[in-house]
Amino acid sequence: MTFPATRTSRAAAPAAPRTGRFRPVCDGPSEADDFAAYAARRDPRARERLVRSYLPLTTSIARRYERSRRVPLDDLKQVAAIGLLKAIERFDPERGVAFASFAVPTIDGELKRYLRDFTWAIRPPRGLQERAQRMERERDRLTHDLGRNPTAAELAERMGCSTEEVLEGSEAARARATESFEVEREDMSFALADRIGAEDCGFAAAEASAMADQLLATLTDRERHAIHLRFNHDLTQAEIAKRIGCSQMHVSRILRHALTRLSEEVASGPGWELQRSVEH
Repeated sequence: MTFPATRTSRAAAPAAPRTGRFRPVCDGPSEADDFAAYAARRDPRARERLVRSYLPLTTSIARRYERSRRVPLDDLKQVAAIGLLKAIERFDPERGVAFASFAVPTIDGELKRYLRDFTWAIRPPRGLQERAQRMERERDRLTHDLGRNPTAAELAERMGCSTEEVLEGSEAARARATESFEVEREDMSFALADRIGAEDCGFAAAEASAMADQLLATLTDRERHAIHLRFNHDLTQAEIAKRIGCSQMHVSRILRHALTRLSEEVASGPGWELQRSVEH
């Protein structure tokens, strides 16, 4: 959703609380008439004029969160404008309350919900999330008071918690945004992706070899010898028969019996069902 640019002409209006010099921009009918028209018949033109008039208020509130939250100001202004729309929808002019007094908490709450729910790349537990947000606010205040970045101990004292909790909050705050593995960092001459290790196929081969040794231990010496000559040396059945001193037909029976035995051992193994489910 994109909202119209703010007009530069301003007319006198009561100052909004918590915003100091803010005055709504008025264009056309009076603000009271627009609120009455929108409350009575949901006049879209009246709402448009009200939105234009109070956009400076949304910008003023959005700027409060820009520096400490590391969120683009344009995003914050859009969220604040959504809060303004909600305030206009809910406002009842007959209650005699100034609209700015009603709109400021609504816009502020919309921004806080956005920062809490939609700006974390990895969302920590709610309590840790709130502690990290409070820690960022207190760090800004202490930096202003001390003229330097506060230590973890100073932050802990200001927040009334332990140093370990402050450090935990600092780690959680890093989850607000992520960095691309493909972009080179300023302090490095390479991308993080260049330092990620590749999958080592040797682990699978080692596991297969260990499993084969356990299975071959269930065969007789003659069966293991025949299997070794057939699959390790790639000999034919006739060549194996000459090596072990029997007929080719007998070698065929030895191999068939040995392979059937190995298949049964594999099928009855404790981890076979899990391994087969992973493969499929």
